Amino acid sequence: MSLKITKTPKCYVGGAFIRSESGRVFELKDASGAFYANLPRCTKKDLRNAVEAAAKAGAGWAKRTPYNRAQILYRLAEMLEARAAEMAEALMLDGTAKAQAEKEVAATVGRIVHYAGWADKYEQVLGSVNPVASAHFNFTLTEPVGIVGVLAPEEAPLLALMTLILPMVTAGNSVVALVSRKAPYPSILLGEMLATSDLPGGVVNLLTGDRKEMLSTFATHEHLRALAAVAQGDEAVTLQRGAADSVKRVKLHDPKTDWFSEKHESPYAIRDFTEAKTVWHPVGS
Repeated sequence: MSLKITKTPKCYVGGAFIRSESGRVFELKDASGAFYANLPRCTKKDLRNAVEAAAKAGAGWAKRTPYNRAQILYRLAEMLEARAAEMAEALMLDGTAKAQAEKEVAATVGRIVHYAGWADKYEQVLGSVNPVASAHFNFTLTEPVGIVGVLAPEEAPLLALMTLILPMVTAGNSVVALVSRKAPYPSILLGEMLATSDLPGGVVNLLTGDRKEMLSTFATHEHLRALAAVAQGDEAVTLQRGAADSVKRVKLHDPKTDWFSEKHESPYAIRDFTEAKTVWHPVGS
């Protein structure tokens, strides 16, 4: 009789699967309270390492054509759909009903496809040709801001995480995300899919652990150029104050956000993580 080989969950950082540099873990239990797995309890050092990985991957990802980024995102949707049953089981670990878990997986697949469709179209919405009173052709283009930090909510651990990440990577940014502490296992499976989805390693980096340990570093790290966080109260204040010191933009979401809402499927979510570049080109003699 062979023994069951249990998975050792690891975080996905820089295209590799890592344990925390501290060696610390926290227990993940299923809905019945039984032990399921030990997950890495990442530290500020892990966060800084993830930012370095994102910086290395970011320039190349930003230079990819919008069409190529769309293909890669669509491939990710295919992979999630192929492993939908496994992902639904991961979502059910915290007691989520099967029907709700399947609904969340399906909604996530649809959202990835939606942003894949926007990848080569959002520029037509966010960019512009500007009339000027001189002999110039004046136009505005968007560029990614760089590395973006994400603090995901406890609820909807797959759909909310991907809803926050998708506008960023669609625009050519790289991401460092701290996933749900309550239900981190879906992000472990997501990392496996990202690793084989043609998305370059380091474009999306997923950390598990305690938010309180890393919140201030997310807020103040100077190489993070923007933050998207589900936060309120003291957490929101900490993020905003830290971001002010390091001059980064912050997009805050209410913890009661309905992540299934179609309002999250908009090119204007992409605009939150882009910068405008205006070009003056001389015309005529």
